[in-house]
Amino acid sequence: MKVLVIGSGGREHALVWKIAQSPLVEKIYAAPGNPGIAQLAELVQIKVEDINSLLEFVKKESVDLTVVGPEVPLSLGIVDLFQKNGLKIFGPSKDAALIEGSKAFSKDLMKKYNIPTAFYEVFTEVEPAISFIKKHGAPIVVKADGLAAGKGVVVAQTEEEAVSAVKDMLSGSAFGSAGARVVIEEFLKGEEASFLAFSDGKNIIPMASAQDHKAIFDGDKGPNTGGMGAYSPAPVVTPKIHDIAMEQVIKRAIEGMYAEGRPYCGVLYAGLMIDGESVKTLEFNARFGDPECQPLLMRMKSDIVPVLLAVAEGDISGITLEWDEKAAVCVVMASKGYPADYVKGDIIKGLDAAALIDDLVVFHAGTSLSQGNYVTNGGRVLGVTALGPTIKDAIDKAYEGVNRISWEGAQFRRDIGQKALKR
Repeated sequence: MKVLVIGSGGREHALVWKIAQSPLVEKIYAAPGNPGIAQLAELVQIKVEDINSLLEFVKKESVDLTVVGPEVPLSLGIVDLFQKNGLKIFGPSKDAALIEGSKAFSKDLMKKYNIPTAFYEVFTEVEPAISFIKKHGAPIVVKADGLAAGKGVVVAQTEEEAVSAVKDMLSGSAFGSAGARVVIEEFLKGEEASFLAFSDGKNIIPMASAQDHKAIFDGDKGPNTGGMGAYSPAPVVTPKIHDIAMEQVIKRAIEGMYAEGRPYCGVLYAGLMIDGESVKTLEFNARFGDPECQPLLMRMKSDIVPVLLAVAEGDISGITLEWDEKAAVCVVMASKGYPADYVKGDIIKGLDAAALIDDLVVFHAGTSLSQGNYVTNGGRVLGVTALGPTIKDAIDKAYEGVNRISWEGAQFRRDIGQKALKR
């Protein structure tokens, strides 16, 4: 069969890498892809938001299955468009993707269907928002309502910081129309984990646990990013926590979306805050997390294509997934200046040396080719991902790979996975 993967980041490189291992697949396209993906798939120069051109391409090439990586085409309704044309596509409909597309919708869904979360209010005007901040004090969390590439959350340590974030968002200067509404919610204590599951709208297949590292600097300091590294499994997700997350979060969300007339088909990502045996939901995403996707797919022993196809066809009831006992760790290498303005065009050295390490894959996220060299072309540039018998082994191997790669001003966290070791 022929498969098209939409997107150009590390998550999409991981999806292409995993799909390429399937005996069911003879040809993979990626739109627009990146130079790392180009080693496994034919690149198609169509932007992710150009859903009509993507439709024409899929029809012309008789593509059997389309897999959507990023959130933007989902929120534009690419799934609805493809299904209307009788095509198989993996991902939620526009109505279902609102679970990520609007933080306010997502929080209201949690409230209605008794999904544990932080108390919150939604604001469109500055003054009432400031009053709420003054009433509850800091630390407090300010979120842009719409899509902001994983960066629309400010964990404000002071009231001044929260007020500043509200003004930036509601004025449109921070995230444009995505910040026209803000959600302000209580600051939750604990340890974060990522819980992902496949669903066909009714049935659910949970994936292995994972943990992301959102902040740019070691010790979870500095501004939030799209994610600076991840590992799987996450020891904070004990068997008991897993059951709570499934019963109180994932199941209630899938049942709630079905009851709302928005059946959810695809990957549902729940960001959780775990404190002892208390599990609260920070957010939902309508797709694979990036970088969580990279370690998860390294650990997935099963062929991914049957599950993607079963979700697209609307019935996953006969599908099971097998996971490697080994641990996987992804360390993100980012450009100088990220997550603010960053430098592009620096030559990346050492990729061949890193590729010599067994059970290590360097997933490309923000790269391009220039005069035969791989160069930086994004904020997050590479996801160096390793498999090892234990989390410590996987951490050591991932950093061995990172240490072989360099470019001017490359930055990365040196503490990915340390929370797991403490457990």
